[in-house]
Amino acid sequence: MLDFLTTYWTDACTGVCITLFMPLFWICVHIGITVSLLLVAVAYLTYAERKVMGAMQRRQGPMMVGPFGLLQPIADGIKLLSKETILPTQANKPIFFLAPMLTFTLALIAWAVIPIDQGLAMSNLNVGLLYLFAISSMGVYGVLMAGWASNSRYAFLGGLRSASQMVSYEVSMGLVIVTVLLCVGSLNLTDIVETHRPFWMQILLFPMLIIFLVSILAETNRAPFDLPEGESELSGGFLVEYSAFAFALFFLGEYANMILMSAFTTILFLGGWHPPFGMSFLSFIPGFIWFSLKVSAVLFFFVWARASFPRYRYDQLMRLGWKVFLPLSLLWVVVVAGILLATGTLPNMPLSEEGF
Repeated sequence: MLDFLTTYWTDACTGVCITLFMPLFWICVHIGITVSLLLVAVAYLTYAERKVMGAMQRRQGPMMVGPFGLLQPIADGIKLLSKETILPTQANKPIFFLAPMLTFTLALIAWAVIPIDQGLAMSNLNVGLLYLFAISSMGVYGVLMAGWASNSRYAFLGGLRSASQMVSYEVSMGLVIVTVLLCVGSLNLTDIVETHRPFWMQILLFPMLIIFLVSILAETNRAPFDLPEGESELSGGFLVEYSAFAFALFFLGEYANMILMSAFTTILFLGGWHPPFGMSFLSFIPGFIWFSLKVSAVLFFFVWARASFPRYRYDQLMRLGWKVFLPLSLLWVVVVAGILLATGTLPNMPLSEEGF
């Protein structure tokens, strides 16, 4: 009897452990793989940016550390991790260190709903688009907290600039997303990619693609909209008091946000993991490769814009967001809705059982 009870108890405990901990184990494995791949992508995005800008400016770029300079990102990481963290005496210490961690964390958790291939996403949420837009909108908090907690006027002005800049361009980004939703009728990112959009609809959305590309430059504080850092007038802006590992977290967060926004653009406008221009004969190439190539093309646009344009003045930045992009995107929502309604191609969006 005792042997039977012991065996039964052992089997029951084993079953409970498998039921409870195996899903948690695989979730941790997925998170670990995603974070590792993202960190590698961020590291070599910095290398690719310096190489591309070097080619545009007729110079070499990184070339001394390792073959073709391929070990330069690793050397940069070791340098940042080995430096001393300098803390301003009048800074608010908890918020000072929380700000870069928040920025980096938000750049990571947004990838939970990004599908890089058919069925290849950590979570296929029905409101994935809303989740992604909410997470990207929270990025302003890290910069604003860093500017305030540093107790420096330069840093504080950089934080205020970032807050107004991100809020201004999120309005037009939201209206751009509304035009895409009118065409697909779903907040699910996989459904957005899989929904067939005829060629005339792609042409209709092309102006919104241009607005979205410029808006993500402002959303990620990238040149020519890198006013929160403003080295010429703010001595580094919200980053001016940061060094070593805290600076590295901001650095990683900025480049991770670039990759995130490029993936967002790919899903909304570029067909996700499908071959470009409807070339179905190229479907033998895995979807995640197409997705990666499209993300790389948008990242090239980031680098190209940085190498080509001087920094905007702050009044020019606000004028572009509020007087050009906002009215144009609002008008285009009405135009797209009217054309879809007139042609009978407005997707059906049935009410739920609760009636809303």
